[in-house]
Amino acid sequence: MSQRIVFHIDVNSAYLSWEAAYRIYHLGGCLDLRTIPSAIGGDMALRHGIILAKSLPAKKYKIRTGETLVEAKQKCPHLLIAPPNYGLYEQCSEAFINILRDYSPDVEQYSIDEAYVDMTGMQSLFGIPESAAKEIKDRIYRELGFTVNIGISNNKLLAKMASDFQKPDRVHTLYPEEIPEKMWPLPASDLFFVGRSTTKKLHTLGIHTIGELAHANPDILKNHLKKQGEVVWAFANGLDLSVVESGPIPNKGYGNSTTISWDVTDAQTAKLVLLALAETVATRIRKDKVKIEVISVGIRDYNLHYSSHQKVLGSATCITREIHKAACGLFDEFWDGTPIRHLGIHTGRVRDKDTMRQMDLFDMTDYTRLEIVDHTIDKIRRRYGNDSVLRAVFAAPIGIDHMSGGISREKRSVDYSKLKIG
Repeated sequence: MSQRIVFHIDVNSAYLSWEAAYRIYHLGGCLDLRTIPSAIGGDMALRHGIILAKSLPAKKYKIRTGETLVEAKQKCPHLLIAPPNYGLYEQCSEAFINILRDYSPDVEQYSIDEAYVDMTGMQSLFGIPESAAKEIKDRIYRELGFTVNIGISNNKLLAKMASDFQKPDRVHTLYPEEIPEKMWPLPASDLFFVGRSTTKKLHTLGIHTIGELAHANPDILKNHLKKQGEVVWAFANGLDLSVVESGPIPNKGYGNSTTISWDVTDAQTAKLVLLALAETVATRIRKDKVKIEVISVGIRDYNLHYSSHQKVLGSATCITREIHKAACGLFDEFWDGTPIRHLGIHTGRVRDKDTMRQMDLFDMTDYTRLEIVDHTIDKIRRRYGNDSVLRAVFAAPIGIDHMSGGISREKRSVDYSKLKIG
């Protein structure tokens, strides 16, 4: 039986690399964003002013993903900020994944810029794993214009750890026998699933490296970190039994949220935002042919304080109107009038689309009709675009996108004629 071989492929500085490649190969630009202090960042006027991706030269100024544009500019005044173009990123991601599928039928897209590939038994076709990885890496650069790192091992965890070694444009191995030399000397914070909070707890236990974590007493870790203690101990020892999932994993819930361009101070406007969010959430639920039973509403106020409230519905639903009504009810129950910066709707308890509705003698709503109308609107929007049908309340310009949340309209495309392409 062939030894299990797993690749983890990670695009280097994905958003920025994709933007740089597009500007050079499609717009005729001469300036490579990857060679100067640059970043992909949101629009400060729309209160999305954070760093989404950065170049290696920008990293030298200690610019971090997630910090505000103001903070980044203070560190590097000449930092070039390019607007996000998620439509482009989705196309690049699809092209990247399609190349990987030429090498194995088992490809798991982990995120927009990461994927696992099960290469077990492929040696007869593509040679030893290191040679196959180099071929994939070079082909991606040759055909798509951006670089990737590839990690190779016998399981997903070690392959992912390997791909995070020296960047960019590298192939690294991390087989079980290489763990003591290559992984154990690293800081515990470098281990997958060890976040900032867990790192602090480990430090209080005198654990600073992955090796120290691997040799720690599992019972002590469990006492301090609960179930996560067992998980990080196993990871530190290179143990991972998960398989490469080539098919999409069913959603456990659906949600969307949006940052509003101004502080909302009245319930009527807030409920319009919730309606726009309900439109996008319900559309995704119907697309996957499921229903949901739990709805949660989240509010982040102008002081960035977050609070949420949820309820269990009497019957599973996929109807926009029903989701919006429940969201508004939750909103009325817990909003205290503090100006709102950010709103979200999240759902859970996913059920099959054929789940029966609990009948109520006193409820005369024709739910079947509402569901048919929603499905009809979905079909029209898929064929003619999201703006082909909108509710009358959004017909007048009110500053709220009628299908809000997720990737906002202004981030889906960029008018490059208004930009200076070097």
